[in-house]
Amino acid sequence: MRVLVALGGNAMTAPDGGARQQDQVAAITRAMESVADLVAAGADVAVTHGNGPQVGNLLAKNELAAATLPAVTLDWCGAQTQGTIGFSVLNALDDALRARGVARRTAAVVTRTLVRGDDPGFANPTKPVGGYLPESRARELIGRGQSWRDCGPLGWRRVVPSPDPVEVIDAPAVSALADAGFVVVSGGGGGIPVVRDGGRLRGVEAVIDKDLAAALLARTLGADVLVIATDVEHAVLGYGTPDARPLGTVTVSELRRHAEEGHFAGGSMGPKVEATCRFVEGGGTRAVITSLGHITHAARGAAVGTIVVPDQVVSVVPDQVVSTGGRD
Repeated sequence: MRVLVALGGNAMTAPDGGARQQDQVAAITRAMESVADLVAAGADVAVTHGNGPQVGNLLAKNELAAATLPAVTLDWCGAQTQGTIGFSVLNALDDALRARGVARRTAAVVTRTLVRGDDPGFANPTKPVGGYLPESRARELIGRGQSWRDCGPLGWRRVVPSPDPVEVIDAPAVSALADAGFVVVSGGGGGIPVVRDGGRLRGVEAVIDKDLAAALLARTLGADVLVIATDVEHAVLGYGTPDARPLGTVTVSELRRHAEEGHFAGGSMGPKVEATCRFVEGGGTRAVITSLGHITHAARGAAVGTIVVPDQVVSVVPDQVVSTGGRD
């Protein structure tokens, strides 16, 4: 069973959101304990991850050093964070596997993700990045061609395009390593966004949603299961209301209906729901949204988290019958 685990930002920072270097190393070390458990259970595992706090740190450094050093563009920020997070993940995962007596090699691949140059997202920047600035400074940066949005009392925040992922350019390298027995880390932050410019690839100022990119990467690698590890155990219907209830096993059609009814926020659970639907519709056995500590059980089909299955599926794993009615 090949499983792609998509780690959310909570796996890369301290519980309070702290993103100091030691916070990130400690958080990644904890996260890799769960990933190592999944590998030790016999799964063929690949890993992808978010990079929002890390990119935010680089953008803040851009701002602080603006008078003395040239700014680093978003594609370079993505590449740099893939390198630093990948390095930290490999060290922590090697240690966790060794402690379990598991002899598996690990590797990280700097990964580019193709987007279309005419994607409508480029005309409508919506993805917030970096920290908050006062209006006067934000308007100065707007004058330099950036897009900023008034976020109320907190200040103004930069927004950038978030185009849809089309192709994971470096998937053949990732697949070759996975087939050779490596646990591969790739596609960090959704991948470095690139467009085709004539016969060459060119990086662009954008941020690709990491969950949507994970669904594409999982399909490309032939994964059986996509696990989106976040800081909650389930997607929730009626979130924040007295009628809130967690979703257990659900078919793609049912989940899409819930999404159309407005149950999932666009900036948080919405992309995760869309990613799970895309993966299962593309041929995946199942997709799971759950907390990091439950990924081993969830990947094996246990009823931990929101488990998305194809329409009309009766059995998800040999020893567990799952209703196609989507009842919790």
